Amino acid sequence: MPSPALSLQPLFPLALASVQLQPDPLEAAVLMQEVLALRGAAQGNPEPGCAWTGDLHGRWQVHRLPVFTWLTAQVQQQAQAYLRALGFELDQVAIHIQRAWPVVSEPGQVVGRHHHPNAHLSAIYYLNGDGSGRSGCLRLFPPGQPNELVPGLAVGHGGPIAPASPEAQRWNAPWVDLAPRAGLLVLFPAATDHAVTANDDPEDRRLSVAFDLALTAPCAAAGTEGPPEYLAPHPSQWTPLA
Repeated sequence: MPSPALSLQPLFPLALASVQLQPDPLEAAVLMQEVLALRGAAQGNPEPGCAWTGDLHGRWQVHRLPVFTWLTAQVQQQAQAYLRALGFELDQVAIHIQRAWPVVSEPGQVVGRHHHPNAHLSAIYYLNGDGSGRSGCLRLFPPGQPNELVPGLAVGHGGPIAPASPEAQRWNAPWVDLAPRAGLLVLFPAATDHAVTANDDPEDRRLSVAFDLALTAPCAAAGTEGPPEYLAPHPSQWTPLA
């Protein structure tokens, strides 16, 4: 008798959201000009080969600039949609933009692997890109390798796993790359390790705007029950200490 077919079920998925926005071409051009103006004469971060990231150069509140009003509204709308898709009740949380900064990657520049422990949700908006990935891809790393039966095999240290096979890419991929495209907005949990691969387009620079978002409890009225323990109180109800 034939053996029954084996089926594999993927569990614990990472929620990566993407939405293709359609900005007015003139407004998109203005945003690109503003990002380059914010960078000024700088060419990168202090580390050699690193892209210029505005948060390290005092440009970390661009969401408060009038020219970014449209983009900030889009991030707010899509962040709410992301939370709803994950099952959140929006009246039980408040969403805050902690910081937002431009990123400029010249040919050959990268952004190293990192995550954002100060935030809950990350968002990136691409001002340019053709979807080919030539100007550098967003690279997302899994928090672990749950299918790595023998340590080291899933990340290319040799052994019986065929690195180019579809099965290896599906079940043991060491990362997932997402190519930038003009108008693309992506959202993912801020605790996710991510990086940006090298800009290999010698004739173009990659422009994007990154956002850190945090979740707290809504502002509670005086005399009412306080926020749940798992959510920080609304920042308006914090008391700074001298």
